[in-house]
Amino acid sequence: MKNTALKVLLTAAVLIPVAVYAQPRPGNPTTATVITKAEIDKISATEQSQRTRDENAKVVDIGDGWSMELGIIHRASTRNPPPAPAAGAGNAQAAAQTIPCGERMANPPADAIPGAITHDNQTEGYYIVSGGGTAFIDGHVVNGRHSTANPDGGPNGPGCGGLAVGSRKIELKVGDVLIVPPGVIHGWADIPDHVDYLSFRPSHGVMKNGWVNPTIASK
Repeated sequence: MKNTALKVLLTAAVLIPVAVYAQPRPGNPTTATVITKAEIDKISATEQSQRTRDENAKVVDIGDGWSMELGIIHRASTRNPPPAPAAGAGNAQAAAQTIPCGERMANPPADAIPGAITHDNQTEGYYIVSGGGTAFIDGHVVNGRHSTANPDGGPNGPGCGGLAVGSRKIELKVGDVLIVPPGVIHGWADIPDHVDYLSFRPSHGVMKNGWVNPTIASK
């Protein structure tokens, strides 16, 4: 009898802390979020006519000041560059990115790759769903400009963009996954036709929890 009682007490001693710690902390969310394939497809359909488009579907509160953003990104072929912008075009964007970032270099190496991106506060996970191409990762940014843009729904918070030096190239195809920590270079060197990919972005204090893409928001 004593042994049985002891076993019950020991079992309770083990399970009770588990039950306590398994509960959400006060103020943290207590429900899960579903984002359907139909919603993702609806957003993706609005992106296909554009050269580059990156939109989150939702910004989900995951507790303790963290959010998870799920998005879909479309990039058209890099082999058909767009026409040069008209004189004066893009001045507003340039004005918003006047803070230098990365290494300053008067004569970057010939193999420096344009289009390098890093994010200050966000990890990004990519899952390729259509198309593919050659991406570049790692290395360091040269002659970059810091973006302070931080819209409610993203797709990203502040980051640095410039030339990539010392990066390595990788081939990404349907089904492949890429995970990029904050501050790590990533970009696309060559996209033969197109690439579409899901993005998963956990971030802390960057996006507005509860934001929903207008394309799928309930009317």
